[in-house]
Amino acid sequence: MTEQTEKIEPEWMKGFVPKPAPTKWERGMASPNPLGRPKGVPDKRTKVTRALMDDAPAVARVVIDAAMEGDMTAAGLVLSRCAPVIKAQAERVQFELNKDAPLAEQARQVMQAVANGEVDPDTGRILIGCLNAVAGIEAVTELEQRIIELEAKEVR
Repeated sequence: MTEQTEKIEPEWMKGFVPKPAPTKWERGMASPNPLGRPKGVPDKRTKVTRALMDDAPAVARVVIDAAMEGDMTAAGLVLSRCAPVIKAQAERVQFELNKDAPLAEQARQVMQAVANGEVDPDTGRILIGCLNAVAGIEAVTELEQRIIELEAKEVR
């Protein structure tokens, strides 16, 4: 058996240079379709929405009829579209909070008010969340002031 070491190329392949394999598009690269989708050509979602909108009144009628016949799932769907869900509202509370105390101490005061029954747990959680937000704002303000002071020192 003889080994074939010479590459035999057909005549039509002479001078052919293959194009590099297409790369996956990455952010910042030139668009593979610089002209984009032509204006006025709807995407698939728009086509489906338009098709469904044609039948929407008939579908709504079927659901309403099912609700009127006692289908509780259909009734729930109809009612959820007619009357929005009532959101829970916390009742107003009054208790003493030392505004001059550090935020950690104020959070302890809120927890004590919850423990004493002066504030319900959900309201306590909201109040502590508010204290946390204030702490974040104070931290950003403090950092901003420190940066201003450092930049002023560099200028001198």
